[in-house]
Amino acid sequence: MAKTGVGARWESELAVYQDPISGATIHQLTNYKGHSNHFYFTYPCWYDSGRKIVFYSDRDNRTNLFGVDLITGGIVQLTDFDPAQAAVGGLSKNPVREEVYFYRGGVLTALDLVTLETRPLYTRPEGYVGGSSNATADGKYICAGHYKDLSDQFMIDLGHGYVGFREIWAAHPPSTIVKIPIDGGASEVVYEEDYWLGHFNCSTKLPDIMTFCHEGPWHLVENRIWGLNLNTGEAWQIRPNAPDEAIGHEYWLQDGEHIGYHGRTPSGPVYGAIRYDNTDQVEAPFEGHCWHFHSYMLDLVVGDGDAKDPYLLLWRFKEGGSTGDGPSFEGPKVLVWHRGSFHTQRVHLHPCFNDNGTQIIYTADPQGYGQVFAVDVPAFETLPDLADVKARS
Repeated sequence: MAKTGVGARWESELAVYQDPISGATIHQLTNYKGHSNHFYFTYPCWYDSGRKIVFYSDRDNRTNLFGVDLITGGIVQLTDFDPAQAAVGGLSKNPVREEVYFYRGGVLTALDLVTLETRPLYTRPEGYVGGSSNATADGKYICAGHYKDLSDQFMIDLGHGYVGFREIWAAHPPSTIVKIPIDGGASEVVYEEDYWLGHFNCSTKLPDIMTFCHEGPWHLVENRIWGLNLNTGEAWQIRPNAPDEAIGHEYWLQDGEHIGYHGRTPSGPVYGAIRYDNTDQVEAPFEGHCWHFHSYMLDLVVGDGDAKDPYLLLWRFKEGGSTGDGPSFEGPKVLVWHRGSFHTQRVHLHPCFNDNGTQIIYTADPQGYGQVFAVDVPAFETLPDLADVKARS
């Protein structure tokens, strides 16, 4: 390994093997005695034409950003921050240029993935917190959100057990969504509300449309998923909740027009997708518990299981047939025995399909430290059923 610092090359930590239950090919991309983890699943961070990803890693007693080649396993250090400085968080990638964005303390920062130079874009207002941001589909703006800091009123540690989660929701803190020009210029407040706002996800196709959520316990928020027109400031409910429903973990499908989600209705668990204007909805009963889900389109869905059933699981969507049966999901099938603990946010699996649906990135800690993995997606029919795997265990 070369001397650490921006641009330093680390030896490959790549190990390739077959999952002992499914036979799927796993690429373990990191193997360091410190936590490494990939991006949040709604903010994919592939770059170099999909050959590499950006990830966080704790090395030399500090957290920095690194890039890893998915083929060779070669690792390059992208940032070099002093351990006494503020933590790095809120990672997201520009969809049309080789640049990622993250917060260091209250400063939203851009990192050029070619030159490895950084520049500040925006400073969060004093007394506010929140580290989530996303670039618009045309790559011209970053949309960031923040809410009033309430840590002087009660204990908050959202990254380690959601401490204070319900209390923040109940307080309805003032929140703001800001549109920030990436190439310089004044920022613009596009939406404000006395509600805890989060999950700021820009459409991957429509540069003036994004979603955000009313954050909090899903069964208590009056509606989780919201749309926002960045030009007019108009906000609207997406997939409006009926009584006794809990819907969330929304994300944009690959077409940039439809939004995937999961949740629970009085009839049981459901999975579905809906266009941002509340048309073209498809929703079907869904069997199996996971913390997070993702899909390329709606045809194949991955879920992360839980500590009791520590498997990456796959479901396949079926359209309604001529017999009058409605849409449904086949599965779950076991893709990976990940053995993840879900102990903190850093080691949540947050599985995420790549742009062509052939590989899934995830983080797990089967040996104690969080590491980053990629698994090749085999034919659905070749995978074992979860029920059969559990019956044999």
